Amino acid sequence: MSNQKQQKPTLTGQRFKTRKRDEKERFDPTQFQESIVQGLNQTGSDLEAVAKFLDASGAKLDYRRYAETLFDILVAGGMLAPGGSLSDDMTRTEFCLFTAKEDLGTMQAYAQVFNKLIRRYKYLEKGFEEEIKKLLLFLKGFTESERNKLAMLTGILLAKGNISASILNSLYNENIVKEGVSAAFAVKLFKSWINEKDINSVAGSLRKVGMDNRLMELFPANKRSCEHFSKYFTDAGLTELADFARNQESIGARKELQKELQEQIARGDPQKEIIVFAREEMNRSNLSEQAMINIIWTSVMSCVEWNKKEELVTEQAIKQLKQYSLLMKAFTSQGLSEISLLLKIQEYCYDNIHFMKAFQKIVVLLYKADVLSEEAILKWYTDAHVSKGKSIFLEQMKKFVEWLKNAEEESESDEEETD
Repeated sequence: MSNQKQQKPTLTGQRFKTRKRDEKERFDPTQFQESIVQGLNQTGSDLEAVAKFLDASGAKLDYRRYAETLFDILVAGGMLAPGGSLSDDMTRTEFCLFTAKEDLGTMQAYAQVFNKLIRRYKYLEKGFEEEIKKLLLFLKGFTESERNKLAMLTGILLAKGNISASILNSLYNENIVKEGVSAAFAVKLFKSWINEKDINSVAGSLRKVGMDNRLMELFPANKRSCEHFSKYFTDAGLTELADFARNQESIGARKELQKELQEQIARGDPQKEIIVFAREEMNRSNLSEQAMINIIWTSVMSCVEWNKKEELVTEQAIKQLKQYSLLMKAFTSQGLSEISLLLKIQEYCYDNIHFMKAFQKIVVLLYKADVLSEEAILKWYTDAHVSKGKSIFLEQMKKFVEWLKNAEEESESDEEETD
């Protein structure tokens, strides 16, 4: 065996050439802009030809890298500087959204161009939303006509689902709110949106992104009232939006009232004081007794940490409702309020599975406490119930309802004998 140590392999300093495509390209939108501007100048105002040009150019030009430049040109004719003005040293085109006719038909045609482009190149979706958000922040830098066109286009794109209603966040920027730009823009936007869809669709989209309760923020703080909002949008021909905002404010007021009642119940405030407070709030917010009893039920039931076992949860419910029967009785002076409470109990027991077997015991307790009358219970049983858990709850109530009917018949018989 050789005593010589085996020589270890060594690395030689061989260099490899970096391929051109692996080198990081410098961001330079100039050439890209020239190509897009040239194509738009050739297609002119023929939006069908524009859509075809953009479709074909995506295979040759780097849309992914220069998305912002592309959308700036299509909207404003050239690259936008911060604030919304066109960059002085760049090539631009006269064929863009801002130079087009200010009418709904033209804006719908432009919406088709953007729709086709984004459907063809899905990776542009996020960049397009970011562009719209940016443009909304630049509103003060645009002319009134340019803002109107952008508003109509945005409304159409929202209706078609090309962009999310979360872009409206940009309209709450203080700089554009305080000068009335946001509110004026919103009028045109909502008109075109509702024209494409309807108020229910608009409301659904707003709720999805948590914007349904923020519409008041389109106005400066000193004008943020339901009255001002309602008058402004009604005068602008958007009565349905004004009605929607009023409804949202009412929902907001109910949530606040429910929260306050829960706190009072949790603190153990005297029921007489809670009743006085609830009546004052009911009158102030113009709430019906039916709406009030629903709020009270939810408040009373939300103050307990319920057991997971059915037999124990029923005991808990009976104890809690017995304690607050005086509060509930104060807001069931009308037959409709009693039916409303019965429906609320039915839905609650169905939606909370541990309460499924507690329904009959809850109703009987409230009957004995004079919160519910036999007329209301019989009416609910006969034809005023809802479908949720219907067969289960009707079966639970069968014997008690028979007892009520027999008691009623005996009472009538006694009256006849007395006569």
